[in-house]
Amino acid sequence: MAGHVSAEIADQPSAWTRAAMLAITEPIRRIFPEPGQRVAVVGCGTSFFMGQSFAALREGAGHGETDAFPASEFPTRRSYDAVVVLSRSGTTTEVLRLLEALRNGSGPGTVAITADPAAPVVELADHHVILDFADEKSIVQTRFATTSLALWRAWLGEDLTDAIGQGRSVLTAPLPPRTLDSAQFTFLGSSMSVGIANEAALKLREASQSWTESYPAMEFRHGPISVVGPASTVWMFGPPPTGLLKDLEVTGAHVEDSGLDPMADLIRAQRLAVALAETKGLNPDEPPHLARSVLLS
Repeated sequence: MAGHVSAEIADQPSAWTRAAMLAITEPIRRIFPEPGQRVAVVGCGTSFFMGQSFAALREGAGHGETDAFPASEFPTRRSYDAVVVLSRSGTTTEVLRLLEALRNGSGPGTVAITADPAAPVVELADHHVILDFADEKSIVQTRFATTSLALWRAWLGEDLTDAIGQGRSVLTAPLPPRTLDSAQFTFLGSSMSVGIANEAALKLREASQSWTESYPAMEFRHGPISVVGPASTVWMFGPPPTGLLKDLEVTGAHVEDSGLDPMADLIRAQRLAVALAETKGLNPDEPPHLARSVLLS
């Protein structure tokens, strides 16, 4: 692999280690939402998908009701105790507009997770977490997204030792040949891995212009399974629902069910996106029609 995105993919396990150490420090424990608070996690694109994982993890850990929204769809009439904003650049227009709106009233406390300490999001949020060691040169997000997720998981009390070890292992493991030959990809997840499945699909769309879809695993049977066939890869993040693998046998699709931690397995999907892009003669660092940050007039 070559290019910025490939180097950033390879650095993820090291960045997760740093994030896990940061998560147990007093500043993080002081500014992140307290148990029992009603929380919304907000982002755009990749950051929104990580927010979906954030929300499922916090509720699953028993910390309280947690929702995830794209910044442009935040329900301003709802009442939240805290809003956590994810933005790698800290300059995305929808995010800044939302923070300005929340700041103008007696709204919830806000926390911004970003990579740039000089970004405007830092000034607009009540508190901030800077993951500058996870910043990226590539337009396509990989390292910042998963490092913010690692930070959140460690803050919730998870031991990331296995995930980090698996992440290192998959960096050099060969990609399954059937995935490289597939014409269509469906990514599935449950609970926290729904967001990861959505992110995996986005990575292949951005980097390699591939036909990709993503669903909660149990929803896959309710229509989407009809689109897969011998030219498809169906990729499961986390344990598959009972009976799903048997249902897939008749489709002829290639099934990826690694049993890995979903965050580590996402590295394999990121590597696949780069490999497919290079096969098609595309530059995964510079997807067409995309910029590092969406700035609206």
